[in-house]
Amino acid sequence: MVEGNSKYAVKNLFNVEGWVAVVTGGGTGIGLMIAQAFANNGARVYITGRRADALQTAAKTWGANLLHPQGKIIPVTADITDKASIQNLAVEISKHEKQVDVLVNNAGIDGDNSTVEKGDESVSALQRELWKEDVSMWEDVYRTNVIGYFFTTVAFLPLLSATSFRTGHSGSVINISSISGITRTSQHHMAYNSSKAAVIQLNRLLAQELRRPGVKVRVNSIAPGIFPSEMTTEGSNEQNKSTIPVDEEYGKKKGIPAGRSGGEEDMAQAALLLACNQYIYGETLTVDGGYLLEHP
Repeated sequence: MVEGNSKYAVKNLFNVEGWVAVVTGGGTGIGLMIAQAFANNGARVYITGRRADALQTAAKTWGANLLHPQGKIIPVTADITDKASIQNLAVEISKHEKQVDVLVNNAGIDGDNSTVEKGDESVSALQRELWKEDVSMWEDVYRTNVIGYFFTTVAFLPLLSATSFRTGHSGSVINISSISGITRTSQHHMAYNSSKAAVIQLNRLLAQELRRPGVKVRVNSIAPGIFPSEMTTEGSNEQNKSTIPVDEEYGKKKGIPAGRSGGEEDMAQAALLLACNQYIYGETLTVDGGYLLEHP
């Protein structure tokens, strides 16, 4: 009877000990939260990004005193907008690892803002505002937020598929999308919001194709609400962490029933769930404190 109950222990339900994880954009923000979640529970986590200094700071600051003796945070510089760089990343990690248990596609950029309220003035005012948006900015946003996710996933397919040798275990991809790809509100980010909607559709397509018996890789997505990151704040501190000041009126002003921005534990719990639950396929898990209830 004791053995029958042991599987319900949290340490067994969310056991990533000895796993290998790759997190793009893992030096700051949501990526770093997820990297810490896996590393502190015994996984070797490769964090990637274009800024070597940010990666080194994250590894030295947060990888030095991990809770689990097997956990590691390993920085590797890579640019997910460059196919050659993506391929080099996969090759480099394959020199050290026989498989990758989870790939987190997180790196992203937000692009420019547009004052869509110009439409309250006149059609010509809104047209002028939107016409100012730069084509190259749109291309950069999609190249990072959508195309980069696709090619990074493809590059790691052999390593992800290699985990299926373990009974009842499959490699998985977690795509970080956003509630911005779900809400009808543009949030002044036409390029960013449409790119995140594209990520959610890409997530469905990859989930459908990578479930095939010759691949056996699960694909899911997390759609965060407002979380502290360099994208949502002024930047990050010397420990690569960002903060969002919250007062008693924050939830009302932002339309968030939870009354606060997302916390590190909120993101860690979501990532561990999608990585460990072998029965979740093709889902987008919204972690937004109720934001979409106020902004459908």
